[in-house]
Amino acid sequence: MNSILGHIRHLMDFAALGATAKSVRRDGLTYLSLKKLRRLEATLDDVLGRDVPGDVAEFGVALGGSAIILAEGAKRHGRSFHGFDVFAMIPPPTSDKDDAKSKDRYQKIASGQSKGIGSDTYYGYRDDLYGDVCSAFHNHGLDADGAGVTLHKGLFEDTLPKAGLERIAFAHVDCDWYDPVTYCLASVADRLSPGGVILIDDYHDYGGCHVATDEFLHTHPGFTVEDGENVILRRTGRHN
Repeated sequence: MNSILGHIRHLMDFAALGATAKSVRRDGLTYLSLKKLRRLEATLDDVLGRDVPGDVAEFGVALGGSAIILAEGAKRHGRSFHGFDVFAMIPPPTSDKDDAKSKDRYQKIASGQSKGIGSDTYYGYRDDLYGDVCSAFHNHGLDADGAGVTLHKGLFEDTLPKAGLERIAFAHVDCDWYDPVTYCLASVADRLSPGGVILIDDYHDYGGCHVATDEFLHTHPGFTVEDGENVILRRTGRHN
């Protein structure tokens, strides 16, 4: 009975998704749960529907599934999308504030034992992840040509300062460990418009992300937090 009810809930969660989210999910392009995808969609639509100024960004693109959803939404509202990733093996967690779970997870990835979605190869092991993500965008009617969609390859601290991204309405931070989450939050904060949102993917998954987010909220009183599977940080304070 429980398995039947679980299957029904799964079908209902899938049915609640928009067309693009359903498509990337069917294509195996995202690790996000159905509930996380729905919250990402709904929050993006709310922010852009209220005409909060700025573009849309994602930090941690992986296979490109959530990035495609964000880019499609940005395009509908006349905004640009910027995706940031190394497009290769994820860098290791190096902070003492990263928990054992994070470091164990990285060791499994580094050892070559991590599994991909379904029967696919884990994305970090692909020879040309950047090219694969560009192809995925193209297959969903979007081109990463630097006009409306730009994919920035490299470490965040190397690519973000040169991206020309001055004002942000919505940012999805999905980069797992303490140091990159800390960097992204600090860098996005001054660019985020009032009413804009930072959506945190890994707050309840990895200790370093949890600590980085809590530290950020402690030093940035102009943000409110809305808990959930993926956590919403909403800017209420004045933009610098």
